[in-house]
Amino acid sequence: MNIVKQTNESARHPGDDADLGRPITTSAQDLSHGPHRFAWHSHTRAQLVYAAVGVIRVETISGLWWVPPQQAVWVPARIEHEVAAEQAVSMRSLYVHERAARRLPTVCGVVPVKPLLRELIVEACRRLGNDAVDVTDARLTAVILDELQQLRPEPLYLPIPQDKRLRRIVDVLAADPTDSRTLDDWGRSAGASARTLARRFQRETGLSFGRWRQRLRILSAIPKLSAGDSVTRVAYDLGYRSPSAFIAVFRRTLGQPPARFARARREQ
Repeated sequence: MNIVKQTNESARHPGDDADLGRPITTSAQDLSHGPHRFAWHSHTRAQLVYAAVGVIRVETISGLWWVPPQQAVWVPARIEHEVAAEQAVSMRSLYVHERAARRLPTVCGVVPVKPLLRELIVEACRRLGNDAVDVTDARLTAVILDELQQLRPEPLYLPIPQDKRLRRIVDVLAADPTDSRTLDDWGRSAGASARTLARRFQRETGLSFGRWRQRLRILSAIPKLSAGDSVTRVAYDLGYRSPSAFIAVFRRTLGQPPARFARARREQ
């Protein structure tokens, strides 16, 4: 069993830089092997976490987001979150001061990174880490903020219930999406009836327990597909009886078959 690497962010992290003269600060991290985990933390700035290589998972108290290669996740300022990656990952982050982020989203979300924004992020990580701020930096910052306002979230989100009994269940399932125990099984260990758990699950997530677990399995397939695993292997690894069943659910959940989804992310 691999030991999870925990990375604590320093007190002088760019996400906590309150310098009003710099609307955007940056960081670049290239982590080999894996898994990696950035323990629960928050920033005084909003953060755009771009997955240049690899897949990262971001968790807040209210949900899980999977970020495939060439995608990013937007995390508003002061939201507690955890970032994890099962394999090697290359991350580039933009940290936007609250004043500059007023027109940007106030909730988390996975967003596509088009070629222009990708190049802007790379250039920002190269230039905006310097102490000096010149006219070119100011223009670069203005273009980035314009691009960020055009972002639209993708459906790579899984809501997390707040009920302590349900939270224990989803934590186990997030660690092992193939766990096939029913709500009756969970009810015996949680001290509640399956009906009670089902009603609370629907109320807190907007999904039935079955739909939630199905969506978890589909989203859990993204890192495997992005790593180059075949659709057949992923289907069986996640407990589907056949690749065709997996493909049908994947298409229904994310709007396209898994092979096309993975290819489109590699080609962006």
